[in-house]
Amino acid sequence: MATPLADRLRPRTLDEVVGQEHLLGENKPLRNILKSGELPNLIFYGPPGTGKTTVAEIAAGLTEKKLFKLNGTTASIADVKRIVASLDAVDTRGGILLYLDEIQYFNKKQQQILLQYIEDGRITLIASTTENPYFYVYSAVLSRSTVFEFKPVDASDIKLAVLRAFNILSQEQNTPLEIEPGVIEQIANSAGGDVRSAINNAEAALLAAPLPQEGQPRKITLDVAAGVGRQTVIRYDKLGEEHYDLLSAYQKSMRGSDANAAIHYLARILEAGDLASATRRLMVCACEDVGLAYPQIIPIVKAAVDIAFQVGLPEAQIPLADAVILVCNAPKSNSGVTAIERAAEDLRRGNTGPVPRQLQNKHYDGADAAVKGQFYKYPHNYENHWTRQQYLPDKIRDAVYYEYGDNKNEQAAKEYWAKIKK
Repeated sequence: MATPLADRLRPRTLDEVVGQEHLLGENKPLRNILKSGELPNLIFYGPPGTGKTTVAEIAAGLTEKKLFKLNGTTASIADVKRIVASLDAVDTRGGILLYLDEIQYFNKKQQQILLQYIEDGRITLIASTTENPYFYVYSAVLSRSTVFEFKPVDASDIKLAVLRAFNILSQEQNTPLEIEPGVIEQIANSAGGDVRSAINNAEAALLAAPLPQEGQPRKITLDVAAGVGRQTVIRYDKLGEEHYDLLSAYQKSMRGSDANAAIHYLARILEAGDLASATRRLMVCACEDVGLAYPQIIPIVKAAVDIAFQVGLPEAQIPLADAVILVCNAPKSNSGVTAIERAAEDLRRGNTGPVPRQLQNKHYDGADAAVKGQFYKYPHNYENHWTRQQYLPDKIRDAVYYEYGDNKNEQAAKEYWAKIKK
C-alpha cells in the first residue's frame, strides 16, 4: 500500500516545517528546547494538520531517542508496558520517546499509570491533543510537562507545501504540470489552516485533472481544484473547544454591536449545520444584552427563530441574519440580568426570609398571631394603580437589585414611576 503523500512530504528538519513561527522560529522556545539535546516531557495542543506529529519525529532525531508512536483512540496500557520492556534493546540505549497522539482518549487511570514511567525517567513523553489539555489531561501529567500550542497554519505558508506537493507528484509520475494561476492559492485558502488537508487536495486535484496527450503537460485548472476540495474547512466539533469558541465569539459580537463579526460567526455555525446553537445564543443575547432597552425585540427574535426551524437550512439563515443584525443595531441594557444575578447572590448568602404576611396565599391566622388579618392593599383600588406597601421579606426590605439602564426606554419608565411614587 502506497504511503500517503502527506507522509512522503513530511519535513525532516525544523527549517522545513511550515508555520508555527511562534514556536520554531529563531530563538523561539520550542526550537531552543529541541536543539538543546535535553528533551523534557511536552504536550502539543492544536488542530489537525499543524505539525504536531512532524515536530515530535524531528525531536526524536535531534535527541537520539528511540521513537514509539501510539494513538489514544486505540492504544492501551499494555502497549505502553511493551514499549517500556524494550529498554534493554540496543536501539533504545539513548532512551525512549513516546509520542502519544490524542492523549485525551486515555482515561484518568491510564494516564496515572503512564505517569509512573514519566516520573522514573523510563519514558520521555510527547503527547498531542486537539482539545484543551487543561480540561482533558490529568493534572499530574500536566504538572510534569510543558504545553505548546500549535496554531492553524496561515495560507501563505501552506502555499509552500502545496507547491512542493505538485513538484513531488510531477517527479513521481514523470509528468510535467501546467498549473493555472490561482490554483495554489485556492487549495491553500480552502484548507482551513490544515497542511495535511491542503496536500491531500493537491493530490486529488492532480488525479482529477484530465489525462494529457502524449508529450503534453497535465493541466490543473481552478475548476478542478475547487471541485475536489471542500470550500473552506470549518473546524467545528460540537463536543470540542472550537465549538464553544465560535459560539462565544458569536454572542460577544452581538453584545458588542458588531454586525459584520456576528454575521461571520453565524455563517460559520450554520455552515456546520448547528442551527440549534445559533438560535439558542441569539435568543439569550436578545434577552440578556438588549433586554429592557428594547423589550419588543424578544418576541421578534423568537418569531425569527420559529421561522428558521420551520423552513430549515439553508433558508433558515435568512431570518436569523435579520435577527442577528437587529440585535447588533439595538440599544443595549443588561439591567435585567444584573438584577437577577444580584438577587441570586443574596439568596446564596442567606439573605432571605418569610414572605410578608400581606402577600401570603392564606386568609386566616393561627392562634399565635398577635395581629390578625392579611392587610393586603390591592393596587388597582388606588390612584395611578399603585400604593406603598412592603413586598420584600423583613430581612432585606430595602434591598435594591434592579437599577434603571441609561437607555431611552428604561429612563422613560424611571421618570414615570418617580412621578407616581414620590
